[in-house]
Amino acid sequence: MAVTKTVDKGNAHGLHEGVNYLNETSGLWSWLTTVDHKRIGVMYIYTIIAFFIVGGLFALALRLELMTAEKLFMTADVYNQVMTFHGSIMVFMVIVPGVPAMLGNFMMPIMIGAKDVAFPKLNLASWYCLIIGAVIAVGSLFFGGVDTGWTFYTPYSIESGTNVILITLGIFVLGFSSILTGINFIVTIHKLRAPGMTWDRLPLFCWAAYSTSILQVLATPVVAITLVLLIGERYWGLGFFDPAKGGDPVLFQHFFWFYSHPAVYIMILPAMGIISEIIPVFSRKPIFGYKSIAYSSLAIALISFLVWGHHMFTSGQSKLINIIFSAITFAVAIPTAIKVFNWLWTMYKGSIELSAAMLYALAFIFLFTIGGLTGLHLGALASTIHLHDTYFVVAHMHYVMIGGTLFGLFAALHFWYPKMWGKMFDEFRAKIAFVFIFIGFNVTFFPQFIMGTLGMPRRYYNYDPEF
Repeated sequence: MAVTKTVDKGNAHGLHEGVNYLNETSGLWSWLTTVDHKRIGVMYIYTIIAFFIVGGLFALALRLELMTAEKLFMTADVYNQVMTFHGSIMVFMVIVPGVPAMLGNFMMPIMIGAKDVAFPKLNLASWYCLIIGAVIAVGSLFFGGVDTGWTFYTPYSIESGTNVILITLGIFVLGFSSILTGINFIVTIHKLRAPGMTWDRLPLFCWAAYSTSILQVLATPVVAITLVLLIGERYWGLGFFDPAKGGDPVLFQHFFWFYSHPAVYIMILPAMGIISEIIPVFSRKPIFGYKSIAYSSLAIALISFLVWGHHMFTSGQSKLINIIFSAITFAVAIPTAIKVFNWLWTMYKGSIELSAAMLYALAFIFLFTIGGLTGLHLGALASTIHLHDTYFVVAHMHYVMIGGTLFGLFAALHFWYPKMWGKMFDEFRAKIAFVFIFIGFNVTFFPQFIMGTLGMPRRYYNYDPEF
């Protein structure tokens, strides 16, 4: 049972010295029923870190199996299941909810001068949706597993003898977490800004959180409906995607990628907002081009809804629509480049301090630029056919999602650590950790660009020794 500490009513903040949101009340029940946005942010931090460890263990198993060209300790079926759970956990339980849920919840209300988010109880409900959805999705591992890959492509996901229904039901519930968080943030930023906090004074992280929330609210229902149709396909044989019943399996891809490409920016936009906060602080200069960075977040959110077809260049689309999707794909590089060049110009002639947070921010720029530039090869019709479904795609995706989102997250955790926990960390150890993470990441994923260019297919548990 929660034990509430005595509050000093004479204190300007209503708390004794040394009493804060972490220790004002104690007991597990006080955390599980809290509506304090800071506590909910902390619960998200611990929850998502736990999912990250589990997803990372699946990744370690994949990498160990691929140490040799032949079977090491997994069968092909087991490999497919491990790959499916690694992708599903990292995408739907770590990277998509990561920065918005963890740092958006904690920092955004503070930045705009609000006491809390607009709907505190809805905020707590979003955390429970994450927990319940994750338990259902991961629970499918113990009830037959899933071997379809994290994209659940039809028609195989209809025919697979594994428990596709349970994992898709879990991801359906996870979607409510994103939607509730997005609605909460939009209303909070619109209605609860402090007097004088006009739109052109809004912190850039809040602009990024706002743009992300729009994507969450508009795109997530699409994948939710798609997964419901897939469940109905398996359970009742509805025939939307089953070619044997007159359905179209490519229709599933359209629905899935209409959500999943905006989801890339649900992952990356908040990280970009973090970098926009860190670079000026450790460059000792104001941000260069505030309005262009702010509005480029909205531009990226808008364009992200128009480029889903570049995932489907080999699906039989017409040449005209392929050209259109390719051109729009190149267009998204414009607002992205605006951010990168403004960050670089902010640092130009600045008094740069290479703190741990700044090192992660600089690594973000470097790694995300590699991910973005290699995306041009996948958006160009002449090269994407050769590179489709090869390890080049795997490398590109990880440089964007891990090199981008997670390095941005690490930067934020170091940057706001004193604000969140009331104490400092050891900068030297943090920098040593950064060196290992940066080198390990590049050693793991950069060779995959070369392997993919040579034609090594992804999602194979063994491979030709020449790769």
